[in-house]
Amino acid sequence: MISKDDKQVEPKSIAPQDHEEDDVEEDDVVDETPGAGEETKKKKKKKKSKKKKVQQSDPPRVGLSKIFTNGVYPEGEIQPYKDDNSWRTTSEEKRYDERMAMEDPEITYQSIRRAAEVHRQVRQSARKHIRPGMTMTEIANLIEDGSRALVEETGLESGIGFPTGLSLNHCAAHYTPNAGDTNVLQSGDVLKIDIGVHVKGRIVDSAFTLNFEPTYDRLIEAVKAATDTGVRESGIDVRLGEIGGAIQETMESYEVEVNGKIYPVKSIENLSGHSIGLYQIHGGKSVQLVKNDDQTKMEEGEYFAIETFGSTGRGRVVESGECSHYAKIIDAPRVPLRLTSAKSLLKSISSNFGTLPFCRRYLDRVGESKYLLALNHLVQQGIVQDYPPLCDAKGSMTAQFEHTILLRPTVKEVISRGDDY
Repeated sequence: MISKDDKQVEPKSIAPQDHEEDDVEEDDVVDETPGAGEETKKKKKKKKSKKKKVQQSDPPRVGLSKIFTNGVYPEGEIQPYKDDNSWRTTSEEKRYDERMAMEDPEITYQSIRRAAEVHRQVRQSARKHIRPGMTMTEIANLIEDGSRALVEETGLESGIGFPTGLSLNHCAAHYTPNAGDTNVLQSGDVLKIDIGVHVKGRIVDSAFTLNFEPTYDRLIEAVKAATDTGVRESGIDVRLGEIGGAIQETMESYEVEVNGKIYPVKSIENLSGHSIGLYQIHGGKSVQLVKNDDQTKMEEGEYFAIETFGSTGRGRVVESGECSHYAKIIDAPRVPLRLTSAKSLLKSISSNFGTLPFCRRYLDRVGESKYLLALNHLVQQGIVQDYPPLCDAKGSMTAQFEHTILLRPTVKEVISRGDDY
């Protein structure tokens, strides 16, 4: 707003100014009109141009606080609760609970929404720029550089939620390149991109699948539909086993034709979605992808990663290949460490990642070197968990889609929903 100058000779009504305008420059002009009696200074106002709104770069590197200057980030997709919980949408008591949550800095939804907006902008750029011929390391750096810049990475306050998953073809999950990786994306590959971003420990976990020729379009379509089914069926008091049955029914209604042969799409039976805790990617509850008897219920206020994996293979994964993913175990036992290097590495892991998952590239990035012996020792002592790649049969193809949802008191919010998926 423009402040009025108290020193004016002629009283005027001044129109209110646009609050987005810059301050104006004021030049003194001498009134020499005959009979004026004495020189009177009037103000001649010269408007400057309005401030330009900060725009995102391409690829995205502008921190979101510079774009969303009021600290309010976009809400995710809202889905009302169904059946016995439909009353929650209009409940004054539940609306009050949400207002209280928004005012509590430890609970506020703005943290997870900020992380989700980072995720949307980074993945939209990834879809635009990722092409066959790029190395896995180039793709990982493209995504992670964007995530770090947009979330304005600050220690454990905000940053990457877990290593970027770039699992190819029959490998379904938990692959990211280690230093020296020479894998190059091919035009016939099916690439799962799993990105994690956190703000104050609230983790957005969302994934999608890219392909560059149409052979496996139906596989990708099946998995996307199955994930949407899982999201739709989730809600307060819903039993986890029932969600798994709905996911499986949708997934296995599809089939894929490859070189004249028909392959049924199978839910990968030993992978699952999961609840998400504060600084804890796997919060303790699992949402399986097949029908089961789990009577555990989803509860108000919980965050879940609803993720599904489909396969043209056996529909079951095994650990295979060089490990890249690790995480410090929550409530890990306090055991004496024989190796001095292991003690030093554990200190570095705790200060840089806490209980958030990390990979070997991230250890390289914070200055660690020659750490494999120490890292393996921490795994053997039950302090750090390793997560090797999870693969179906060679020659098969797998796909993944995933969304993070929040079970608010009044509605279900699909935090990571975007225009793309």
